[in-house]
Amino acid sequence: MTADVWLPLPPGEFEVLPEGFEYHHWDGAPEFPADPANCVFYGVPYMKGAEVATRPLARMSRVRVVQTLTAGVDHVQPALTVLPSGVLLCNARGVHEASTAELALALTLASLRGIPEFVRAQQAEEWRTAFHPALADRSVLIVGYGSIGSAIEDRLTPFECARVVRVARNARTTPRGPVQPFTELPELLPQADVVILVTPLTETTRGLVDAAFLSRMRDGALLVNVGRGAVVVTEALLAELESGRLRAALDVTDPEPLPAGHPLWHAPNVLISPHVGGPTSAFLPRARALLQEQLTRFAAGEPLRNTVATAG
Repeated sequence: MTADVWLPLPPGEFEVLPEGFEYHHWDGAPEFPADPANCVFYGVPYMKGAEVATRPLARMSRVRVVQTLTAGVDHVQPALTVLPSGVLLCNARGVHEASTAELALALTLASLRGIPEFVRAQQAEEWRTAFHPALADRSVLIVGYGSIGSAIEDRLTPFECARVVRVARNARTTPRGPVQPFTELPELLPQADVVILVTPLTETTRGLVDAAFLSRMRDGALLVNVGRGAVVVTEALLAELESGRLRAALDVTDPEPLPAGHPLWHAPNVLISPHVGGPTSAFLPRARALLQEQLTRFAAGEPLRNTVATAG
């Protein structure tokens, strides 16, 4: 019986892959590339949704590693219950930091400086001058301070922010300063001009940004979400946007994809991008490098990187 590896990228795109495996490319097509029962290392198709990602898992009786190319694993983790005990679920820490941090900064600057209004004015051939807030001298709160949050702070540093405050599930100390726990959010939110969400979706963070959270934000503050849509209660955000009290820049929404006719499309003071924090030219080189390293470690019996959960 062969030991198969399913890759979300064509095997020919890799410089060197460990010997001893049969490699198969599967990007979520209706037909599987081989018998799932022979797969020992499953690279989850990228950006294909939970149904595709989990479709073969119940038949993967020999699988030992499930490797995503996303930072979040909420689309796969619930299906670990169908896998043999001890299967490792690994995420793509190190792949998306640069791209997602760039987009977080781009959305922040675009929203603060009124870029969407300028685009609409250009389309209408109208010269509309306006006064907009700068990022300089603003206070920024990063909610979900992990590797992507740190990368966002890297890019905020040259912009002369008055203050950057870091928040994560658990308090800790970093070379840049303290990371506050979620329990401090009620006191921290009123002090922030910009709140950037980069949390994974977990039972703790689902609906974290509800009416109470939003009500603590100062008038005119900007909410930027590059994490997961369901971290925000959409109805509560809509109420704040329609009142004109808050602004938002969203790369992720709930529901997602955002359907035609949804009121969020036409809410005032909102900028929406279609979950494009990760897919850039920076993605493929980093994704290949991660998969190649993980497979090399797996073949050698060495510990894998980025293990976030274990089946059973």
